[in-house]
Amino acid sequence: MSPVTYAFGIVAAVLALIAIIELMRRGTLRERHAVWWFVGGVLALVIAVFPQTLTWAAQTLGITVPTNLVFFVAIGLLFLVSLQYGAELTRVEEKLRTLAEQSAFQENRIAELERRLDDRSARAERADGDPHE
Repeated sequence: MSPVTYAFGIVAAVLALIAIIELMRRGTLRERHAVWWFVGGVLALVIAVFPQTLTWAAQTLGITVPTNLVFFVAIGLLFLVSLQYGAELTRVEEKLRTLAEQSAFQENRIAELERRLDDRSARAERADGDPHE
């Protein structure tokens, strides 16, 4: 591996980790969503610093081309991220549905109370005589 490729791998992995940490620091990315991204960044950094680790892992797992292991792990991490987001989306949709139902009930209750208040006001005006007549 050429020194330029070696350095590029390390810089790219470090930049990815810095981006993840910065997004977490700013509150743009929550910790529970950053876990798999962080795992991927750390794995990329380990492979960038110690490229022979990838060759060793591929041979240990019986994978002929080490790059295939990279793709397999990347697809696995993306699958886990997608699964996590799907589960979170389901929870958020359920909360949103519950809040929408509660809001509808509250709006209905307020409308009913306003109608009753208007009815009482109208009855009180009729009983006292309409001052505008």
